[in-house]
Amino acid sequence: MRRGRLTAWVVMALALVLPLGVAGPVGAQTTGLTVDTIKIGYLGAMTGPYYLYGKLIMNGADVVYNEVNRAGGIHGRKIQTVREDDACDAATAIAAAKKLIHQHQVFMIHGGGCSNPTIAAREEIEASKRPFVVFAAVADKITVPLAPYIFSSALTARTESFVQLDFALSKPDVKRIAIVSQHDAWGNSRYDPLKEAFKKKGITPVADEEMTVDANDGTAQVLRILKAKPDAVIMLLYPKPGAIFLRDAAKLGLKTLFIAQTAISDLVEFEKLVGVPAATENFYSISQVTYTPEDPKVAKWGELLKKDFPDDRFSIYNLFGIASAQVVVEALKRAGKDLTPQSLKAAMEKMCGRFSDVYAGDICWSPEDHQGNKTGAWIRMEKGKVANIGAKWVPPGK
Repeated sequence: MRRGRLTAWVVMALALVLPLGVAGPVGAQTTGLTVDTIKIGYLGAMTGPYYLYGKLIMNGADVVYNEVNRAGGIHGRKIQTVREDDACDAATAIAAAKKLIHQHQVFMIHGGGCSNPTIAAREEIEASKRPFVVFAAVADKITVPLAPYIFSSALTARTESFVQLDFALSKPDVKRIAIVSQHDAWGNSRYDPLKEAFKKKGITPVADEEMTVDANDGTAQVLRILKAKPDAVIMLLYPKPGAIFLRDAAKLGLKTLFIAQTAISDLVEFEKLVGVPAATENFYSISQVTYTPEDPKVAKWGELLKKDFPDDRFSIYNLFGIASAQVVVEALKRAGKDLTPQSLKAAMEKMCGRFSDVYAGDICWSPEDHQGNKTGAWIRMEKGKVANIGAKWVPPGK
C-alpha cells in the first residue's frame, strides 16, 4: 500500500516538472513536438510601419506550411504555427522570444524580420537551444559568432554591402561614390563592411551622410551630397528615410545612380512612399528572391496566397516567406521521423542545394557556416512594374 502511494506521488511530481507539450514516447524529450504536430513559432513585426518584414513574410511562410499540411504533413506530422509580434523593437523582441519559448513552448522559431530586435533576441533564443531559422533579418551579428542552433536563409549585411559597391563600379561612368546611411545597429551592420569594401578597392567616398530611421527631411544631406558631385549614391536606409532622401534628391536636382538593399524590396510600395515617380528612374535595389510577384513563374504562389490570405496584395515579402519556408520544410524532412533539435541541426548542416523555386540560388549550410544564402538579384521599377534585371551575384572572392 505504501509503495502504491509512493508511486502515485512520483507520477504527480513528474507531471508537475515535465514541460508542457511532452506527451507519450514519441517526442517524449522534445518540447513542441507531438505524434502528429510540429509547433513552429514566428517572430517578427506584425504591427507598426515595419509589418512588411514580419506579417507579410509570415503569411507567405504559412502558404507553404498550409500546402504541406494539406498533403499530409512531414512524416505524418502537421505544422502548427503561432505568432508573436516584436514590433521591430528590441525590448519587445526579447519578450516575444521568451513567450514563444516558455509559454507557447515551440519546437523551433522561424522569423527575424528586423535586424536590431533579432540581435537583441539572439541570447534568449540561443540559450533555449531551439532551432532558429532567420527569414529576413540580415545583420551578421545574428549568426556570427556561430551559434549551434541559429541558421539564416536570408542574405547578410556584409554580402549586400560589398555587392552594392561592386554594382556601382560595374557601371562604366561611375567613379565618384557617396554614402547615405542609418547609424543604428541595423545601419552599422551594413555601414562597417561597406567602408571595408571601399578600403579594399582603394576608394574614398566623396560624401558620407547620416539619416535617422525617423527622419522627416533630407535636405541638408542631399545638398552636401549634391556639392560632392557623385556618380552614384549607396543607400543604407529603411524605406521611410530612403523615400524622404529620394524625394528631396528629386526636388533639389540630385540626378545620379541610387543603389539600395533588401530593406527596400517592395518597390511598388516604396514608389508610393516617395510620391515622385521620376525619383526612382535610376534607382536599383537588391532582392533575396529571383522573381517579382508579377512573374508568371510564381503565379501559383500568388493564387495560394489569395486563398489563404485574401486581404494580402501579393508582394515580394510574401515571396521571402515562401522561399524560407520551403527550406525549413526540406530540413524537417531530412531530419527524419525521429525529430529532435539535434537531428534538425545535423540535417541543416549538411544541406547545400536548390531547395526553393523562389530563391535566386542555392542554400548551403555547414558546421562552420550557418549563413546559407549567398545569391541575390537586382530589381528596379520599369513602366510602373517591378522588373528583375537578371543580374545575380555571389560574395567577393567566390
